[in-house]
Amino acid sequence: MTPGRRTRLSIVSGLVGCFFLGLPASAESPVAQSNRSNELSRAGKYSEALPLAQAAVASLERTSPNSRDVAGALNNLAQLCGDLGRDADAEPLQERALAVMEKAVGLDSPDIAPEMNNLAALYQRQGRYAEAEPLFKRALANAERRGPGHPDVGRQLNNLATLYEKQDRHADAEPLFRRALAIYQKAAGPEHPAVATLLSNLGEVLKVEGRYDEAEPLIKRSLAIHEKAQGHDHQDTARSLNNLADLYQREHRYADAEPSQARAVDPRTGRRIGSSGDRDLGEQPRGALPG
Repeated sequence: MTPGRRTRLSIVSGLVGCFFLGLPASAESPVAQSNRSNELSRAGKYSEALPLAQAAVASLERTSPNSRDVAGALNNLAQLCGDLGRDADAEPLQERALAVMEKAVGLDSPDIAPEMNNLAALYQRQGRYAEAEPLFKRALANAERRGPGHPDVGRQLNNLATLYEKQDRHADAEPLFRRALAIYQKAAGPEHPAVATLLSNLGEVLKVEGRYDEAEPLIKRSLAIHEKAQGHDHQDTARSLNNLADLYQREHRYADAEPSQARAVDPRTGRRIGSSGDRDLGEQPRGALPG
């Protein structure tokens, strides 16, 4: 048995939760299936999105198993598995997506960044930081081939900085967040939600370092952008409110913290947001830009 065959079998055997054999052929095209799956996933309807993503992969594996299209479908299915908390299923899918793209375009192509980045993000979720870092760095180097001010560079800078921040490497994270913020403010405009995310991420670094006077205007500006762009009843707005409340609590400004904390409720669940930091610009379907 060849090494490639062994890899393929190990992938199939590991996908009990997110994949199954014998999917019937569909009259709907794989592109249409993937698009509908992505729409449902963005709406949080993961159980409805899953069979569409599975069907897209199955169809493309039959017709073009080593194409960029199948890599994109595998990438999207892997993300959906991750959304469902099935990282054990997501990992072999993401690894195969990266292998297919490597064969199609090479490891130095900017086009491979989504697959490379999303595998790194999976490792990061699992605390496998030493495995995640070289992938994030390679994705950044590839993105820079598009030019130093390209939004993809900003995305990858944010992702690498977030990895450092998770390891309390604040001095390494801060300049990367600042550079990413400058890129997005120029490329997308000062009121873009991605700018709000980066303001929040940089504010978090300053906050945990006790630089409250520097953190507060960044977190307040992040909140204002989210409220204007996405409304008062959006999860990103709730996260920004929680971040501001946390800042005030650290400063023992409890009266200031209370109203923000009371409003920091996830509209999808009705529960108060408990984690700080917007963090993510990174995991994405192929070709997507951060919102």
